[in-house]
Amino acid sequence: MAWYFTGDRPIYAQLIERLRLRIITGEYPPGSRLPSVRELAELAGVNPNTMQRALAELEGLGIVLSQRTSGRFVTEDVHKIAELRQALAVEKIRCFFSEMQGLGYDWDSVLELLEKEKTV
Repeated sequence: MAWYFTGDRPIYAQLIERLRLRIITGEYPPGSRLPSVRELAELAGVNPNTMQRALAELEGLGIVLSQRTSGRFVTEDVHKIAELRQALAVEKIRCFFSEMQGLGYDWDSVLELLEKEKTV
């Protein structure tokens, strides 16, 4: 998964999203050790301080845990990860529906289209 950034939002916020996605998809499984701040920063092409800020935010959310001498780890709380996954899915659905409303579709029309496309 590539580290692409846009200019419309702070890099650290985009890093949080990318890391969260990597955790949700299992690229960083529950209980796994994350690469160091410097390694992640190098992979992402960002300043280590920016990566540190993103990881600190994830720690604050309880998604990443820091062990003083061992590094950072993904939470082993699979329920928390499942909640994150569902929250992201809901966010994507809301964005999709908002775009569809912009095209003039109501909820029933969207569902009808989805039902037609389900077989594709």
